Amino acid sequence: MSVPETQKSLVLREESTPYVVAETPVPRPGPSDVLVKIMACALNPVDWAVVDPPYSKIFIKSWPYVPGTDAAGVVVEVGAEAEGLKVGDRVLFKGDTGAAKWATCQQYAIVPAEFTAIIPENITFDEAATIPLALITDVLVFYNQSPAPENLSLRLKPVWEPEGTTAYAGTPAFIIGGASSLGQFAIQLARMAGHDPIITTASPHNASLLTSLGATHVLDRTRSNASILAELPTLTGGKPIEFAFVAVPFYPEACRLGRDALAPGGALAVVVPAPSRIPEDVANPGDGKRVGYVWGSVRLPHTRDCGLALFKQITGWLEKGILKPNPVELLPNGLAGINEGLAKLKANKVSGKKLVARPQETP
Repeated sequence: MSVPETQKSLVLREESTPYVVAETPVPRPGPSDVLVKIMACALNPVDWAVVDPPYSKIFIKSWPYVPGTDAAGVVVEVGAEAEGLKVGDRVLFKGDTGAAKWATCQQYAIVPAEFTAIIPENITFDEAATIPLALITDVLVFYNQSPAPENLSLRLKPVWEPEGTTAYAGTPAFIIGGASSLGQFAIQLARMAGHDPIITTASPHNASLLTSLGATHVLDRTRSNASILAELPTLTGGKPIEFAFVAVPFYPEACRLGRDALAPGGALAVVVPAPSRIPEDVANPGDGKRVGYVWGSVRLPHTRDCGLALFKQITGWLEKGILKPNPVELLPNGLAGINEGLAKLKANKVSGKKLVARPQETP
């Protein structure tokens, strides 16, 4: 399969300016990597947040910057030591914006072969691109067992191990922000773990989607914390809530809802990397409650093993319908349509869907 010397990439030349489509070199894979022709890339809130300070100062290490961490495509070149893949394989993977060659808002990217999953025939490229970052983030905050001090996860029993499907069976799960990409995968992981009931908050128009994923009760996210907390004992049949997940931790009251819903000794997962990113009264909840944190990357020493274990499961889960991708909203004009998509994300005009672009369709 022939590979061009150059490609179209979405680039940010300096902070607080719009992304532009530019010609860039096609990277070549290292010994353990594969080069993927990207057929679909999905957008995440960080892709608009990183344009301006403070996130531009935190995330951008060099210029020009190429965004994107979710992708699906076709393997077009295989490194000499890469195992398990061949040219022509359809794969999904999580990119990385630490270097342009790893980012996904472009027509080609390289990725370590071990951190890819074959896309089964029942899943499209667009659907596959909705999966990597959110699923990885959820799995790491729930299940990462690394003893490293950097691992701040809840260390729950993983659903791919026999004990992980029985240890929490019949116990309630409370997921705040269920219609987000993170929330949709959290609901499905809770279902795999046997939690019951699975209660979530979302806009009412997303209720049928979330019940199809495994939620048993969908509560209107606009309700007050007090009214939701008052109803929870009825929904759980009096069973204590020992596990809660906040998919929208940048809303302080969402974090407090998760904290207050927990029984003493319960576990709260939040998708931020450190306690300093949430209200102090949530980071230190009292009553023996504990809080788990995450950095959503499988390329760190303390996340690698958990990431490898997850990637061994993804193809089978998708093939069997155990895991469902997010609903897709396709952006027009390939990479050229991404700025418009990011504006919609920033304005909170995306609900229950993942925005996806097809880089190969860039004018």
